[in-house]
Amino acid sequence: MDKEKILEINNLKISFTQYQKGMQQTELPVIKDLSVTIHAGEMVAVVGSSGSGKSLLAHGILRILPYNAEMGGEIRYCGKPLTEKNIRKLRGKEIVLVPQSTAYLDPLMKVGRQICKGLKDKEKKHRLDTIFEEYSLDKKVQEQYPFELSGGMTRRIMISTALVEKPKLVIADEPTPGLDPKLAKRAMEHFRQLADMGAAVLVITHDLELALETVDRVQVFYAGHTIEDASVDDFEREETLRHPYTRALWRAMPKHGFHYIGGVQPYVKDNLQGCPFAPRCDMASRECQGEIPWKVSGSGYVRCIL
Repeated sequence: MDKEKILEINNLKISFTQYQKGMQQTELPVIKDLSVTIHAGEMVAVVGSSGSGKSLLAHGILRILPYNAEMGGEIRYCGKPLTEKNIRKLRGKEIVLVPQSTAYLDPLMKVGRQICKGLKDKEKKHRLDTIFEEYSLDKKVQEQYPFELSGGMTRRIMISTALVEKPKLVIADEPTPGLDPKLAKRAMEHFRQLADMGAAVLVITHDLELALETVDRVQVFYAGHTIEDASVDDFEREETLRHPYTRALWRAMPKHGFHYIGGVQPYVKDNLQGCPFAPRCDMASRECQGEIPWKVSGSGYVRCIL
């Protein structure tokens, strides 16, 4: 029997309104077309270069976008539309965010009370003690304030907020920067454990090599578009990957030679038509300037005419 779809995103679009030259408005479409589905017990990584719009995905799901943002498309949670009304009931309970910025911690509340939400729950306190031990954090840290901690300690504490709960959906936005390789790997393994316990886990990251050690699938994001959805097995060889940009990411990994490709990701104001990777692609043709469909290819999906 197929596993339950926990998160289903179809054709997500996020744009921002900006003012130029007095009262003249302009729209900046940062996410133009993003689709991803995550099932119970599955761990999916969204990877891409900086500025591609990855972190906006987390903010869009949780409805914590800035006032000048507009969002379109469809987001469903456990088969039902995820609206602003019901996301408020789910945030921090069934749906847990591990944010990228350490500024999300309340500077006026001790760490332990923040993680346990002020509740004197003995079972949760025991889980927190165990998690702190695994992350080499002394129990006394629970009685400290965020400003008393180092950046690496704060990062581990934010990961603990997800691990101490029993969520159905975990969204981790760049959870490992600032951690040494050993702790970063351990953090990803803990997210894997949450998935194995039945949660759906979405990890937004730029560290493809680390992600491939624990996730089930990889969603590749480029200039506001999802361009490929591939299984981890597809990354064993370059030939089993479908999009030229995904293949470029594969070649850029240290164990594959750290190869560099020329050019840069287009800026959102460039408003290019067709495939956003075409200006950097050796195989680009006139057809790449038209509409590129999101289609089934092998064991995954791709947005490419090749």
